[in-house]
This record gives sequence, C-alpha cells and structure tokens, in this order.
Amino acid sequence: MIEKLKAFVQKHDSFIITTHDPADADGLGAELTVACILQKWKKTFRIINASSLSPHYQFMDTQGKIEQWDESRHGSLPEQSAMIIVDTAEVNNIGSMKEAALRSNEVFVIDHHEPKPGAGFSGIIDSAASSSCEQAVELAEAADILPDKQTAFAAYTGIVFDTGFFAYSKTGQRAFKAAVRLLSTGIDPSEAYRRLCENSSTGALMLQKKAFKSLSFHDRGRIAAQILRKEDFLETGTRTDDTEGFVNVPLKSRDILVSILVKEYPEGGKTGCSIRSKGSINVAKIAHEFGGGGHINASGYKSNMDVDSTLTATLSKISEILDKP
Repeated sequence: MIEKLKAFVQKHDSFIITTHDPADADGLGAELTVACILQKWKKTFRIINASSLSPHYQFMDTQGKIEQWDESRHGSLPEQSAMIIVDTAEVNNIGSMKEAALRSNEVFVIDHHEPKPGAGFSGIIDSAASSSCEQAVELAEAADILPDKQTAFAAYTGIVFDTGFFAYSKTGQRAFKAAVRLLSTGIDPSEAYRRLCENSSTGALMLQKKAFKSLSFHDRGRIAAQILRKEDFLETGTRTDDTEGFVNVPLKSRDILVSILVKEYPEGGKTGCSIRSKGSINVAKIAHEFGGGGHINASGYKSNMDVDSTLTATLSKISEILDKP
C-alpha cells in the first residue's frame, strides 16, 4: 500500500490533509501521522479541518498543527495542492472542506470504514483495519518512519479510541502491532485513557443524566434508544462531542442488541443519529440507507428530520434486520 501512497505523493508538491467533520481521535491521529510521512518525504502540507478542534481533543495537538478552514486565509490553497482525506472516503462527510476537495488537483483517501457503493474517492480503503491510525502507522513503518513522540501519542490515542481500548470486534494483530511500535517511542498508554475517559466536564456528566432519563426500549426489549434535544445541550453548557460514548452504555445489557442515540445539534441544522450493535447485526447498511456510514457494529448518519421522526425511521429499519433469519 505504501507504493500506492508514494505514487500519489510523488505527483504533487503541496498537500492539504483533512478528515471528517466533526473530527474524532482516530481522524486527528491519522492526520498527524500522515503529516509525518509527508514531512519525511520533504513535501509541503497543511492540516486543515472544517471545524475547530474540539476542547476534548486539544491534548492531541499541543503544537497547533491542525487548522480550521478559513476562506480568507486558505481559499487559494486547493488549486495549488492535492488533498489527502483520512478516516472517511465520502466527500459529504468533510463539511466545508468539500468545496476545497472538489477544487484540489487530486484527492487520495485513507479509510477503514465499510465502503459505500458509488461514493467517495479512491485511495487506500481497508475495512479490515481497526482504525485509520492503524493504517497510517503501517504506512509510516513501510516508509521506515517512526513518528515523533507527540505524534505517536496522538496515533495511539486514535487506535484505542476506535478499538474501544482493544475490545471491539475489528481489533486484531495489526492493531496491537501498531500500538507496540508507537509505545516504543516512550509514550504513556495510561495517559491516553485518562485523556479520553477521565477528562469530561461536569456538564457532560449532567448531559449523560438527561440521556439516561430519555432511555426507552423497543422491539421486545432488543433495542435501546436515547434522545438529546437542543435544550439539553444549552442547559448543561455542552457540545455535540460531549456525547462521546453515551450510545455504547445500553449495550452493557445482555438483552440489548442495538443501541441508538439521536441528538439535535445545539448549533442548529441536521439531527445526528449514532447506532451501535452486537455480533453480526450490520448497522452500517442502515446508516448507508440514510446517507451515512461507518462500521458493521458502529455507524451513524445525519438527518434532515427532527429527532422524533429520525428515531422512528431508524427503529423501523433496525426492526426489519432483526427479524431477518
């Protein structure tokens, strides 16, 4: 795969690296790792995302390498650059960077999600990989590059974020091998846990309380659903990314096969729907039907409907696949 990336990079001198909007730990870590590769290959690059870096992930970019798109400052860059998109293969997932991608000289993706037929760009798409950080670390190793300690910490954080600390079904030898390589730089794995799991605000805890209050059960108790409305975010002073992990909690019950979290974005606009499942229940197919995507057991989409209509539509689709033999 490194030859495929090298062939792309050799054709261009300047690059924009970006990821899905909003960015998560895996996307951010992969961006920073790909930047290490481009730096080693003596290429010019900028890491630019559609939205500002979430306070929850600021610890991953202590050197301030990741920028937010600003037309007045970055507007002329796309025509002068090629673009590398990590952690998504779909242009509709990168927010305001979509226009920049369409204007850039060429686009290359590095992604590990279930491919959506007829959508996105070409590149390295490997749904067997547990994370895009895993892919990026493998590419760096193939190029004989060991990331610096700060980048290694960001990449390790991305791997444990997307593997649930090596617990999710797609975790394999590749993930552990990539993690061991990163640990060789001297990073502290316990720090990644503290930053990801013990770094929420009190407001986020109160928001989780509201989510639990909304908890409902459907389809003979096989589906759990939570709803968060705009006022819930406003009352707790929280953001959309403060809901990280909420949707996973109902799956602790052995009776729950699928968990849904529907949230009304406090910033306005679309409704978000996150879906998690157990075993062979493929919720990525459901997300694809609504224009989203993800993994077999962890997917989501954005909806133009209100939260109640979004939940109703999602429940209907999930019930259909649960009843199939």
